[in-house]
Amino acid sequence: MIAVLLPPPLGRPSRLPGLADALADQGVTPVQPGIEGDRRPPHAGRYVARASLEINRLVDAASPVALVAEGDAGPLVGAVGAAQRAAHRPVFGYVLVDAFLPGPGSSTRAELERAQSPEGAVGDPADTGSLEDEPPAYRSEHLPMVADWPDAPCGYLLTDPARAHVARLAGMRGWTVRETVPGEAATVLRELLTELRGTG
Repeated sequence: MIAVLLPPPLGRPSRLPGLADALADQGVTPVQPGIEGDRRPPHAGRYVARASLEINRLVDAASPVALVAEGDAGPLVGAVGAAQRAAHRPVFGYVLVDAFLPGPGSSTRAELERAQSPEGAVGDPADTGSLEDEPPAYRSEHLPMVADWPDAPCGYLLTDPARAHVARLAGMRGWTVRETVPGEAATVLRELLTELRGTG
């Protein structure tokens, strides 16, 4: 079972830095695409293009994958999945980790955050460390639209209580939702991936 771990954009560090090694210990093959260059606009488009090129380089085209998107990569996972379909690579599931959900149409990050945060807040200092380091228009650019997403079962992995409201929204969409602590994320993620693969 192959899990493509899509990192947060803008070169931000993962909230779960040991996840890949822990997944490998669980019998899951982790793939970590190196994504650079998305600090220039269009940020989302550059991220999706780079992620797609890296997945094509790292994974055999016939191998089914799960796309696991962390943080601000969450709203882009549908576009990355569409690129995999175009490359004839099967995606058996999607998991968002402490991420906002993709929205209908061509939403901006700020619109998604206002719609999915109980306080209507924009920006997450836990993701950014400081919103001041973001490139201009990062939150106001329109994200890629994928009309037919999701095309495979979806799950949500909650490790940050600040995203509990988003996890509830994922559950309302019929997604499988699991809550855990960062140190046990690999075990819970493997179980979630196994469940998604069985329902696909």
